[in-house]
Order: sequence, then C-alpha cells, then structure tokens
Amino acid sequence: MNRLQLTGSVVEREPVRYTPAGVPIASCTLLHRTEVVEAGIKRQVELTMPAVAAGETSGRLEKCGMGVETLFTGFLAKKSRNARTLVFHITELQDIGKD
Repeated sequence: MNRLQLTGSVVEREPVRYTPAGVPIASCTLLHRTEVVEAGIKRQVELTMPAVAAGETSGRLEKCGMGVETLFTGFLAKKSRNARTLVFHITELQDIGKD
C-alpha cells in the first residue's frame, strides 16, 4: 500500500497550473519537524518535501496558510516516468491549527 500521512506546513508555493484537460494542479514545498524514538533514542527529524494536489484538493492547498500546521494525506510517486525523485501527491488535508 502506498499511503502517506504527514503533519507539516507549506513553506513555498508555485502558481496553479492546468493540465491539457483543464485540471488545476497546485505545487508546493512542505516542511515537517518532529521528534521520534529510534532504537530507544530520541531523534529530531526535519525535512522538506515537494508536493502536488490536483482537482478540488488543489484549491484547498492554495487556501492553506503558509506556516500553518496541517495534516496531509496522500501517496508518493515519481516526479516523472524516468525520474528518481519522489513527489508527495496530496489527496486530503486538514488544518490542525498550530502555527
């Protein structure tokens, strides 16, 4: 199963673009910070991740405030057919209100 849930915030945003079929695509960069326990040791994790949202979800992503803690749900896919880099495809988002 390819499902990812990540709390984070939008730190960069690109203008909405449209597919040839007219579907809106919103692109952004997400920032995630947390503390996890690995092998019994606390570890600070901080990362940025490219993300996209299509259709109705793109409008919700565009309205998402910069720096507002949000729960993002979706899946990972290659940026393009021959790329090695991954992009988080957001299918759901929920404002959890911390900033």
